Amino acid sequence: MSNTTKTVAVAGGSLEVRIGGERSAPTLVFAHYWGGSAGTWDEIVRRLPPQQATVRFDQRGWSTSRELPGPYHLDQLADDLVRVVEECVAGPFVLVGHSMGGKVCQLVAARRPAGLIGAVLVAPAPALPVAAVTEKYRQDLSHAYDSPESVGQALDHALTAVAVPQPVRDAVVRDSLAASDDARTEWPLRGIGQDITKEARRIEAPVAVLVGAHDKVEPPTVLRECLLPYVPHATMTTVPGVGHLLPLEAPEAVANALGDFLTSVHS
Repeated sequence: MSNTTKTVAVAGGSLEVRIGGERSAPTLVFAHYWGGSAGTWDEIVRRLPPQQATVRFDQRGWSTSRELPGPYHLDQLADDLVRVVEECVAGPFVLVGHSMGGKVCQLVAARRPAGLIGAVLVAPAPALPVAAVTEKYRQDLSHAYDSPESVGQALDHALTAVAVPQPVRDAVVRDSLAASDDARTEWPLRGIGQDITKEARRIEAPVAVLVGAHDKVEPPTVLRECLLPYVPHATMTTVPGVGHLLPLEAPEAVANALGDFLTSVHS
């Protein structure tokens, strides 16, 4: 598999984008979760066919993109993702978004960019904010990544349902702490509570939703209630035995789902 890095100019600076596979195949364009990085997708990309074209990057405010200035709101993240697609994708592509990245992908899909043939939303934040996301919940969540200890607690009690290998756990802690202060708090204080149902209804491309059976952050019941009714043509598959961090807990299942989806939209 050929891997290259491309610098993409965005508002206020640039993003370093990792490009893999062959440009002739439909491209999978990944957007990570709140606390993640391009590396969140490593185990999935490793399980894809060598020729599969992939594009991934650290979103504004996170990891190698932490010095990029704000704003860090969802519309800016969507603008960044569109820029990455414009500069790094030739031909058809599928958006793949996890959690916060799933909400960003909904906004981008709603813009109906040229070449979009579908989206796979992995444990996505729903279009309609959940009633449980109260002011106290948001304030508490904004401190989840204050320290290595708080990240560890989030991993053990909210994010995962199975133990992940120690190197993966270490990477999660490192990624979760590698953010600008404003980027770290923007999602819990504002983005998570943003109603994007109007935008979601404009999505025309097929959408596959993947959720962990034991997800405590975005349970299957929540996605059935607060996402599926607002996204036309969306179908949902539940992965047994795992929680919210599907790319890390069940990379094989996610890679297989991506392969199946590509077959269905590009056959």
